[in-house]
Amino acid sequence: MQITSERESASIFVVPIDALPNDLDALRALVSQLSSERDAAIAETQRLTEQNDKLCHLLKQLQRAQFGARSERLDRDQMQLALEDIETAIAARDAEEEKSKPGAADKPADQRKKRRPNRGALPAHLPHVHVTLEPESKLCPCCQGAMHVIGEESSQRLDKIPAQYQVIVTHRPKYGCRACEGAVVQAPAQERLIKSGIPTEALVASVVVDKFAWHNPLYRQAQIMKLQGFPVDRSTLAFWVGVAAAEVKPVYLRLKEILLGSGKIAVDETRAPVLDPGRGRTKTGYFWAISRDDRPWGGTDPPGVAYTYAPGRGGEHAAALLAGYSGIVQ
Repeated sequence: MQITSERESASIFVVPIDALPNDLDALRALVSQLSSERDAAIAETQRLTEQNDKLCHLLKQLQRAQFGARSERLDRDQMQLALEDIETAIAARDAEEEKSKPGAADKPADQRKKRRPNRGALPAHLPHVHVTLEPESKLCPCCQGAMHVIGEESSQRLDKIPAQYQVIVTHRPKYGCRACEGAVVQAPAQERLIKSGIPTEALVASVVVDKFAWHNPLYRQAQIMKLQGFPVDRSTLAFWVGVAAAEVKPVYLRLKEILLGSGKIAVDETRAPVLDPGRGRTKTGYFWAISRDDRPWGGTDPPGVAYTYAPGRGGEHAAALLAGYSGIVQ
Protein backbone atom coordinates (compact mmCIF):
# COMPACT_ATOMS: atom_id res chain seq x y z
CA MET A 1 0.00 0.00 0.00
CA GLN A 2 1.22 3.52 -0.79
CA ILE A 3 -0.08 6.51 1.15
CA THR A 4 0.79 9.96 -0.13
CA SER A 5 -0.22 13.48 0.78
CA GLU A 6 -0.97 16.32 -1.58
CA ARG A 7 2.70 17.18 -1.39
CA GLU A 8 4.16 13.88 -2.48
CA SER A 9 7.67 15.27 -2.28
CA ALA A 10 7.18 15.93 1.39
CA SER A 11 6.29 12.44 2.60
CA ILE A 12 5.83 9.02 0.94
CA PHE A 13 5.14 5.88 2.95
CA VAL A 14 5.28 2.46 1.28
CA VAL A 15 4.02 -0.68 3.06
CA PRO A 16 4.33 -4.11 1.37
CA ILE A 17 1.02 -5.79 0.60
CA ASP A 18 1.95 -8.97 2.46
CA ALA A 19 2.77 -6.93 5.58
CA LEU A 20 -0.74 -5.52 5.90
CA PRO A 21 -2.79 -6.96 8.78
CA ASN A 22 -5.95 -8.89 8.03
CA ASP A 23 -7.82 -7.54 11.04
CA LEU A 24 -9.87 -4.41 10.23
CA ASP A 25 -9.12 -2.68 13.55
CA ALA A 26 -5.41 -3.31 13.16
CA LEU A 27 -5.57 -1.96 9.61
CA ARG A 28 -7.29 1.19 10.83
CA ALA A 29 -4.67 1.62 13.53
CA LEU A 30 -1.91 1.27 10.92
CA VAL A 31 -3.55 3.85 8.67
CA SER A 32 -3.94 6.23 11.61
CA GLN A 33 -0.30 5.78 12.57
CA LEU A 34 0.88 6.37 9.02
CA SER A 35 -1.33 9.45 8.75
CA SER A 36 0.16 10.88 11.93
CA GLU A 37 3.66 10.21 10.68
CA ARG A 38 2.77 11.84 7.37
CA ASP A 39 1.42 14.97 9.11
CA ALA A 40 4.52 15.16 11.29
CA ALA A 41 6.77 14.85 8.23
CA ILE A 42 4.83 17.57 6.41
CA ALA A 43 5.11 19.90 9.43
CA GLU A 44 8.84 19.22 9.69
CA THR A 45 9.26 19.88 5.97
CA GLN A 46 7.45 23.19 6.30
CA ARG A 47 9.61 24.15 9.26
CA LEU A 48 12.81 23.32 7.43
CA THR A 49 11.58 25.16 4.32
CA GLU A 50 10.89 28.32 6.32
CA GLN A 51 14.25 28.05 8.07
CA ASN A 52 15.97 27.54 4.72
CA ASP A 53 14.24 30.63 3.31
CA LYS A 54 15.47 32.70 6.26
CA LEU A 55 19.01 31.40 5.86
CA CYS A 56 18.93 32.15 2.13
CA HIS A 57 17.76 35.67 2.92
CA LEU A 58 20.59 36.02 5.42
CA LEU A 59 23.10 34.75 2.85
CA LYS A 60 21.91 37.34 0.33
CA GLN A 61 22.25 40.08 2.94
CA LEU A 62 25.79 38.95 3.75
CA GLN A 63 26.72 38.88 0.08
CA ARG A 64 25.24 42.33 -0.35
CA ALA A 65 27.16 43.66 2.63
CA GLN A 66 30.41 42.12 1.44
CA PHE A 67 30.34 42.41 -2.33
CA GLY A 68 27.55 44.88 -3.16
CA ALA A 69 27.99 48.36 -4.48
CA ARG A 70 29.07 50.90 -1.91
CA SER A 71 25.67 52.57 -1.95
CA GLU A 72 23.93 49.21 -1.33
CA ARG A 73 26.13 47.84 1.42
CA LEU A 74 24.50 47.41 4.77
CA ASP A 75 25.77 49.22 7.80
CA ARG A 76 27.38 46.97 10.43
CA ASP A 77 24.64 47.80 12.94
CA GLN A 78 21.92 47.03 10.38
CA MET A 79 23.54 43.69 9.68
CA GLN A 80 23.56 42.90 13.40
CA LEU A 81 19.85 43.74 13.59
CA ALA A 82 19.13 41.43 10.66
CA LEU A 83 21.06 38.60 12.30
CA GLU A 84 19.21 39.13 15.58
CA ASP A 85 15.80 39.03 13.88
CA ILE A 86 16.57 35.80 12.03
CA GLU A 87 18.09 34.06 15.05
CA THR A 88 15.19 35.19 17.23
CA ALA A 89 12.62 33.85 14.75
CA ILE A 90 14.39 30.48 14.54
CA ALA A 91 14.64 30.20 18.33
CA ALA A 92 10.95 31.09 18.78
CA ARG A 93 9.92 28.47 16.24
CA ASP A 94 12.07 25.80 17.89
CA ALA A 95 10.68 26.69 21.33
CA GLU A 96 7.09 26.43 20.10
CA GLU A 97 7.87 23.09 18.49
CA GLU A 98 9.40 21.74 21.68
CA LYS A 99 6.40 22.85 23.74
CA SER A 100 4.02 21.18 21.32
CA LYS A 101 5.72 17.80 21.72
CA PRO A 102 4.02 15.76 24.46
CA GLY A 103 6.30 14.89 27.36
CA ALA A 104 9.19 17.04 26.14
CA ALA A 105 9.30 19.06 29.35
CA ASP A 106 9.34 15.89 31.48
CA LYS A 107 12.43 14.45 29.86
CA PRO A 108 15.69 14.50 31.84
CA ALA A 109 18.05 17.32 30.99
CA ASP A 110 20.62 14.98 29.43
CA GLN A 111 17.99 13.58 27.01
CA ARG A 112 16.76 16.94 25.74
CA LYS A 113 18.01 18.37 22.50
CA LYS A 114 21.00 20.59 23.11
CA ARG A 115 20.67 23.82 21.15
CA ARG A 116 23.91 25.48 22.19
CA PRO A 117 27.45 24.18 22.52
CA ASN A 118 28.80 23.72 26.01
CA ARG A 119 30.79 26.82 26.94
CA GLY A 120 32.08 25.49 30.24
CA ALA A 121 31.52 26.95 33.69
CA LEU A 122 30.35 30.50 34.20
CA PRO A 123 32.94 33.13 35.27
CA ALA A 124 34.30 32.43 38.73
CA HIS A 125 34.56 36.12 39.68
CA LEU A 126 30.77 36.52 39.71
CA PRO A 127 28.93 36.09 43.03
CA HIS A 128 27.59 32.57 43.37
CA VAL A 129 24.23 32.06 45.12
CA HIS A 130 23.74 28.45 46.19
CA VAL A 131 20.19 27.09 46.29
CA THR A 132 19.53 23.58 47.62
CA LEU A 133 16.37 21.76 46.61
CA GLU A 134 15.49 19.14 49.21
CA PRO A 135 13.00 16.31 48.57
CA GLU A 136 9.65 16.50 50.35
CA SER A 137 10.60 13.58 52.59
CA LYS A 138 13.99 12.17 53.61
CA LEU A 139 12.51 8.89 54.80
CA CYS A 140 13.04 5.69 52.85
CA PRO A 141 9.93 4.93 50.76
CA CYS A 142 10.42 1.23 51.54
CA CYS A 143 11.23 0.95 55.26
CA GLN A 144 10.63 4.57 56.34
CA GLY A 145 14.16 4.74 57.74
CA ALA A 146 16.30 7.90 57.69
CA MET A 147 18.24 8.40 54.45
CA HIS A 148 21.68 9.97 54.04
CA VAL A 149 23.30 11.94 51.24
CA ILE A 150 25.09 9.75 48.66
CA GLY A 151 25.77 12.43 46.09
CA GLU A 152 24.26 15.41 44.34
CA GLU A 153 23.72 17.01 40.97
CA SER A 154 24.49 20.67 40.43
CA SER A 155 23.85 23.09 37.60
CA GLN A 156 24.67 26.72 36.93
CA ARG A 157 22.52 29.44 35.40
CA LEU A 158 23.32 33.07 34.76
CA ASP A 159 21.08 35.53 36.60
CA LYS A 160 20.77 39.31 36.66
CA ILE A 161 19.61 41.74 39.31
CA PRO A 162 17.94 44.67 37.48
CA ALA A 163 19.22 48.17 38.12
CA GLN A 164 17.80 49.38 41.41
CA TYR A 165 17.67 52.97 42.55
CA GLN A 166 18.13 53.72 46.21
CA VAL A 167 18.10 56.78 48.46
CA ILE A 168 21.20 57.42 50.57
CA VAL A 169 20.31 59.28 53.73
CA THR A 170 23.37 60.87 55.35
CA HIS A 171 23.13 61.79 59.03
CA ARG A 172 25.57 64.22 60.69
CA PRO A 173 24.89 64.25 64.42
CA LYS A 174 26.03 67.23 66.47
CA TYR A 175 27.85 66.70 69.75
CA GLY A 176 27.95 69.29 72.49
CA CYS A 177 29.69 69.54 75.83
CA ARG A 178 27.56 69.93 78.95
CA ALA A 179 30.28 71.93 80.65
CA CYS A 180 31.18 74.20 77.72
CA GLU A 181 28.15 75.69 76.06
CA GLY A 182 29.97 76.83 72.89
CA ALA A 183 31.72 73.53 72.14
CA VAL A 184 29.91 71.77 69.30
CA VAL A 185 31.46 69.05 67.14
CA GLN A 186 30.04 67.81 63.87
CA ALA A 187 31.53 65.89 60.92
CA PRO A 188 31.94 68.10 57.84
CA ALA A 189 29.55 67.55 54.94
CA GLN A 190 30.88 65.48 52.08
CA GLU A 191 31.80 67.16 48.82
CA ARG A 192 29.26 66.71 46.05
CA LEU A 193 29.69 66.80 42.31
CA ILE A 194 26.47 68.81 42.06
CA LYS A 195 26.08 71.22 44.95
CA SER A 196 22.78 70.69 46.77
CA GLY A 197 21.81 68.19 44.06
CA ILE A 198 20.08 64.86 44.53
CA PRO A 199 22.31 62.57 42.39
CA THR A 200 25.33 60.75 43.70
CA GLU A 201 28.51 60.63 41.65
CA ALA A 202 27.74 57.00 40.76
CA LEU A 203 24.33 57.97 39.34
CA VAL A 204 25.82 60.78 37.24
CA ALA A 205 28.50 58.41 35.94
CA SER A 206 25.82 55.89 35.02
CA VAL A 207 23.87 58.50 33.04
CA VAL A 208 27.02 59.57 31.18
CA VAL A 209 28.05 55.99 30.33
CA ASP A 210 24.54 55.10 29.17
CA LYS A 211 24.45 58.15 26.89
CA PHE A 212 27.90 58.03 25.33
CA ALA A 213 28.97 54.38 25.58
CA TRP A 214 25.64 52.59 25.06
CA HIS A 215 23.93 55.33 22.97
CA ASN A 216 20.92 55.55 25.29
CA PRO A 217 19.63 59.13 24.88
CA LEU A 218 18.67 61.23 27.87
CA TYR A 219 14.96 61.36 27.03
CA ARG A 220 14.84 57.56 27.10
CA GLN A 221 16.72 57.44 30.39
CA ALA A 222 14.17 59.92 31.77
CA GLN A 223 11.37 57.59 30.68
CA ILE A 224 13.05 54.65 32.45
CA MET A 225 13.39 56.66 35.65
CA LYS A 226 9.74 57.67 35.42
CA LEU A 227 8.75 54.01 35.25
CA GLN A 228 10.71 53.47 38.47
CA GLY A 229 8.45 55.98 40.21
CA PHE A 230 10.43 59.21 40.23
CA PRO A 231 10.15 61.56 37.25
CA VAL A 232 13.36 63.38 36.32
CA ASP A 233 13.19 65.89 33.51
CA ARG A 234 15.47 65.42 30.50
CA SER A 235 16.88 68.91 30.97
CA THR A 236 17.92 67.91 34.49
CA LEU A 237 19.83 64.93 33.13
CA ALA A 238 21.46 67.22 30.56
CA PHE A 239 22.59 69.47 33.40
CA TRP A 240 24.14 66.48 35.17
CA VAL A 241 26.01 65.51 32.01
CA GLY A 242 27.29 69.06 31.59
CA VAL A 243 28.63 69.16 35.13
CA ALA A 244 30.31 65.79 34.63
CA ALA A 245 31.90 67.03 31.40
CA ALA A 246 33.33 70.06 33.19
CA GLU A 247 34.72 67.79 35.91
CA VAL A 248 36.41 65.44 33.42
CA LYS A 249 37.72 68.20 31.13
CA PRO A 250 41.05 68.67 33.01
CA VAL A 251 41.76 64.96 32.55
CA TYR A 252 41.08 65.27 28.82
CA LEU A 253 43.31 68.34 28.49
CA ARG A 254 46.11 66.57 30.33
CA LEU A 255 45.77 63.51 28.09
CA LYS A 256 45.89 65.69 24.98
CA GLU A 257 48.97 67.48 26.35
CA ILE A 258 50.74 64.15 26.93
CA LEU A 259 49.94 62.93 23.41
CA LEU A 260 51.14 66.16 21.80
CA GLY A 261 54.39 65.72 23.72
CA SER A 262 55.13 62.50 21.83
CA GLY A 263 57.64 62.35 19.02
CA LYS A 264 55.24 60.51 16.71
CA ILE A 265 51.44 60.59 16.60
CA ALA A 266 48.65 59.54 14.27
CA VAL A 267 45.81 61.88 13.35
CA ASP A 268 42.59 60.97 11.63
CA GLU A 269 39.02 62.24 11.37
CA THR A 270 35.74 60.37 11.41
CA ARG A 271 32.37 61.58 10.20
CA ALA A 272 29.54 62.02 12.69
CA PRO A 273 25.97 63.21 12.07
CA VAL A 274 25.18 66.37 14.03
CA LEU A 275 21.75 67.90 14.59
CA ASP A 276 21.21 71.09 12.62
CA PRO A 277 18.47 73.06 14.45
CA GLY A 278 16.17 75.01 12.20
CA ARG A 279 16.78 72.92 9.10
CA GLY A 280 15.01 69.77 10.26
CA ARG A 281 17.91 67.49 9.39
CA THR A 282 21.46 66.65 10.32
CA LYS A 283 24.76 67.96 9.06
CA THR A 284 28.16 66.30 8.90
CA GLY A 285 30.61 66.92 11.72
CA TYR A 286 34.00 65.37 12.35
CA PHE A 287 35.72 63.83 15.34
CA TRP A 288 39.46 64.37 15.03
CA ALA A 289 41.51 61.75 16.85
CA ILE A 290 45.07 62.14 18.13
CA SER A 291 46.48 58.73 18.99
CA ARG A 292 49.73 57.12 20.04
CA ASP A 293 50.73 53.48 20.22
CA ASP A 294 54.40 52.59 19.75
CA ARG A 295 54.21 49.18 21.42
CA PRO A 296 54.60 47.24 18.13
CA TRP A 297 57.94 49.05 17.63
CA GLY A 298 59.25 48.55 21.15
CA GLY A 299 57.92 51.80 22.60
CA THR A 300 57.45 51.98 26.36
CA ASP A 301 54.95 54.86 26.46
CA PRO A 302 51.36 53.78 27.18
CA PRO A 303 48.92 54.06 24.26
CA GLY A 304 46.27 56.75 24.24
CA VAL A 305 43.77 58.60 22.09
CA ALA A 306 42.02 61.97 22.47
CA TYR A 307 39.07 63.14 20.38
CA THR A 308 38.25 66.71 19.38
CA TYR A 309 35.15 67.82 17.52
CA ALA A 310 35.40 70.12 14.50
CA PRO A 311 32.74 71.21 12.01
CA GLY A 312 34.92 70.29 9.02
CA ARG A 313 37.94 68.37 7.79
CA GLY A 314 39.91 71.23 6.27
CA GLY A 315 43.53 71.99 6.96
CA GLU A 316 42.68 74.87 9.28
CA HIS A 317 41.11 72.42 11.73
CA ALA A 318 44.21 70.22 11.67
CA ALA A 319 46.44 73.28 12.17
CA ALA A 320 44.39 74.39 15.18
CA LEU A 321 44.43 70.88 16.60
CA LEU A 322 48.22 70.49 16.29
CA ALA A 323 49.19 74.07 17.15
CA GLY A 324 52.71 74.12 18.64
CA TYR A 325 53.40 70.44 17.93
CA SER A 326 56.81 69.41 16.61
CA GLY A 327 57.19 65.80 15.60
CA ILE A 328 56.08 63.18 13.10
CA VAL A 329 52.40 63.17 12.15
CA GLN A 330 50.92 60.20 10.31
